[in-house]
Amino acid sequence: MSYFEGKIAVITGAGSGIGRALALHMNQAGCLLEISDINPDSLEQTRAGLARPELACHTRQLDVSNRQAFEQWAADIDSRHGRADILVNNAGVAVTARAEDNSYEDLEWLMSINFWGVIYGCKSFLPLLHKSPAAHLVNISSVFGIIAVPTQSAYNAAKFAVRGYTEALRQELADSTVHVCCVHPGGVKTNIARSGRTAADVQKDEMALRFEEFARTTPESAAAQIARAMERRKPRLLIGNDAKLITLVSRLFPVSYPRILSWMSVGKLVDPDQP
Repeated sequence: MSYFEGKIAVITGAGSGIGRALALHMNQAGCLLEISDINPDSLEQTRAGLARPELACHTRQLDVSNRQAFEQWAADIDSRHGRADILVNNAGVAVTARAEDNSYEDLEWLMSINFWGVIYGCKSFLPLLHKSPAAHLVNISSVFGIIAVPTQSAYNAAKFAVRGYTEALRQELADSTVHVCCVHPGGVKTNIARSGRTAADVQKDEMALRFEEFARTTPESAAAQIARAMERRKPRLLIGNDAKLITLVSRLFPVSYPRILSWMSVGKLVDPDQP
């Protein structure tokens, strides 16, 4: 029997990318699903792709930056199941702009989703996770929660914050039944670059093409790795050889890593001035 058979998995941002791949993976492994996304049409596409449609899958159109809506979703799941076994705070967006050019509106939009959405998820669902004999709380940070790069100051700020919050939470819950994992994907083939916001002087299509060149890991591979990390109760997961290499370089050269990574062409992904 699969480790996940009969577990109740809650996943945000399940309409595309890693969230969709994880929902499909968890369904195949035997989970009952509670999935959300801000786009109801893409969420239905996820449901339509389930390999085991006989297993329960409830969908919810959700803006993760809406605390009241998040709390209501948790209350509804509590009424329906009485617990949650897995929570994956996955929903996220991107903003590409130099720090000086970032508008307050874009900064607040990104932080409300990428950071506050994680906080609302944890706070809303921890009471349900504590009702499970073996729960998993997974927060998706990024390799950009480990290193900082030009034009990604807003995204860096949010993902560094997710990392810090998750690592503190993991220590606080060490003696509980809730396993906490912080995930740092490298380049994963998702539409986050194309669907994000950019400054006026950034060529969005060119930016997306650079990201796609950098992104080597498929969402399906990322989902499988996240599932294995839960089974093995790993506290941290680096997804992709790029994430592992970048993390190693940043640990060995905590001050000079930007120059080294630039030599490795990683900086070209996010710097619009690069040729």
